[in-house]
Amino acid sequence: MDIFLLIGVVMGFLAVVVGMIVKGADVTVLLNPAAAIIIIVGTIAAVMNSFPKREFLKVPKILGVLFRDKKKENPAIMIEKIAELSQTARKDGLLSLESVIQNIDNKFLKKGLGMVIDGIEQEYITEVLNSEIDSMEDRHRAGASIFSTAGGAAPTLGVLGAVIGLIGALGNLNDTEKLGHMIAAAFVATLYGIFFGYVICHPFSSRLKRKSHEEINTMRIMLEGILSIQAGENPKSIILKLSGMLEPKERAKLEQNTENAGKAG
Repeated sequence: MDIFLLIGVVMGFLAVVVGMIVKGADVTVLLNPAAAIIIIVGTIAAVMNSFPKREFLKVPKILGVLFRDKKKENPAIMIEKIAELSQTARKDGLLSLESVIQNIDNKFLKKGLGMVIDGIEQEYITEVLNSEIDSMEDRHRAGASIFSTAGGAAPTLGVLGAVIGLIGALGNLNDTEKLGHMIAAAFVATLYGIFFGYVICHPFSSRLKRKSHEEINTMRIMLEGILSIQAGENPKSIILKLSGMLEPKERAKLEQNTENAGKAG
């Protein structure tokens, strides 16, 4: 479970509730089934109308990806691993990697090295692996766009809910006390819509895009590493080239590890 994301959701909810209490508003007004139906069901309908069935049914899986604190591949460690594989290939030949890749868990790296061992041309390897990266990027983009669409629909539906509530309130102009309560309740739908759109859906979309960016960047590092191994490049040259694809903090750590390894050697 990604606790940091859960804390963010709870914090957003508490900000609304505490803000209402500080302003002296009646928090019980939030318990509005009609507003919840308009926002939740309406947003689901908007998403259903925007995406085909096969993509819509992936929403539970996408939510699982969001809240699951999956252990991701560290790109700096991956570069060190690629450098080690390069050293083995230069010393014992590319065929020596055949026994090594059996212990590699990453399917993308394993597939690329397998093609290198089989003697497949660089252009074809590049095409195959880039195709896999592009395909995954498209899937991730579709998942993020579902929440982006929901985030755009929810606030608008909130306005619709407010209009519906005001229509009902205008039918009770003779009862002043009831009128005030109904007007307050009418704007709950707007509150729901804005909260659902800008605290939940749009941030979820941004988080999915960030997760996708990190995963794709690691895959591109692996792709460049695979091609460098095939070309027989020096491990130090590979580290120097691939480290440019890291964030400054990770790059500095990798350089420090490489320097320490050089001194130990």
